[in-house]
Amino acid sequence: MRRRRRPVLRAATVAGGAAVAYHAGKKTQAGRDQNAAQDAQIDELAQQQAQAAPVPPAPPPPSGGMSQDAINQLKELAQLHEQGVLTDEEFAAQKAKILGG
Repeated sequence: MRRRRRPVLRAATVAGGAAVAYHAGKKTQAGRDQNAAQDAQIDELAQQQAQAAPVPPAPPPPSGGMSQDAINQLKELAQLHEQGVLTDEEFAAQKAKILGG
């Protein structure tokens, strides 16, 4: 004997799968819309910042000699070297860093 198919159950299964796919598509599109809105806001903020804050000119190079900060650092290094905290090699390396850059 042949079994009778249940068209209502089949229709519900197919329709249920379509509904899930429909809602998943809506959710995906909503996420894309949100990302597009965020990208637009970021672009707008970047443009506002570029217009509002022009890049300041670079400070002129120090004229003649060392800065006061470099002199103070060298004095501190000399004191540490005299106290025996720094070896001759460490002192020379740190002094080269300060004088070089």
